Amino acid sequence: MPHAIRFHHTGGPEVLQWETVEVSPPAAGEVRVRHHAVGLNYIDTYHRSGLYPVPLPSGIGLEGAGVVDAVGAGVGELGVGDRVAYAGGPLGAYAEVRNIPADRLVKLPDTLSFEQGAAMMLQGLTAQYLLRRTFRVQPGDSILIHAAAGGVGLIVCQWAKALGATVIGTVGSDEKAALARAHGCDHPIVYTRENFADRVKALTGGEGVPVVYDSIGQDTFMSSLACLRPLGTMVLFGSASGPVAAFDTGLLAKMGSLFLTRPTLFTYTAKRADLVAMADELFEVVGSGKVKIEVNQRYALKDAEQAHRDLEARRTTGSTILLP
Repeated sequence: MPHAIRFHHTGGPEVLQWETVEVSPPAAGEVRVRHHAVGLNYIDTYHRSGLYPVPLPSGIGLEGAGVVDAVGAGVGELGVGDRVAYAGGPLGAYAEVRNIPADRLVKLPDTLSFEQGAAMMLQGLTAQYLLRRTFRVQPGDSILIHAAAGGVGLIVCQWAKALGATVIGTVGSDEKAALARAHGCDHPIVYTRENFADRVKALTGGEGVPVVYDSIGQDTFMSSLACLRPLGTMVLFGSASGPVAAFDTGLLAKMGSLFLTRPTLFTYTAKRADLVAMADELFEVVGSGKVKIEVNQRYALKDAEQAHRDLEARRTTGSTILLP
């Protein structure tokens, strides 16, 4: 029988269990996917810890790539043997085999590997909506991206640079600064020794940037607002340091009539037509070589506990995958 990682109560990485599971034939509208690679993402730790509550017991993981090995009734776009990838849908990607709604899958081009597919879908589609939909970056814009050496960060740096932007990014070490710079970040800021808000203002001649992409949350939020120019957009798309505390929204007016949004990938991809269009743009920019998807860490799927420990300790860079 196949195996999967599951958890029966919330907590630290130790709650992740490698279990034997039964996978039934796919229901109507579903397909069964045999994974070749599974993506590791920070949001997985939110589900495991209870920050984002889910019904228990639960599977975990939102991203994977593999081959369709069975098709349920009413599925017309996919067939047995198709190479597919996905990000989103029901939790449960940390599995050797799983059923998933067919409308959440996209066909993976033959030019991309399963490892690339598993490493790029959630982070790459996140980068797509950040740069092309939430705030549409134009040539000549300056942007600030936190965690510039992380999975989303490295993709954003490359993609924004290809769009003609000046990229400012925060990182936690000189090694990560070098990595971000090698991927298009013009001005890496080591936040452990520099005040990033002061540095951003200096780099922009005191003006500030039109957009900040912040996945850190609590520790960076107020300083991120201070980096924005009047009418700037604060894009809070994660909470790696914890959720942002309640604040007086009048502050947005005082700081220059700022815009604040808390987007999620799942809203942007809720309509299948949007999902397909976003994936097509992502596949094109990766296929062209403008954005390179680098898998910097690989773990056996059964070792997901250690992968979570390393992710939360910020010992990872770029993309990480789990191998069934």
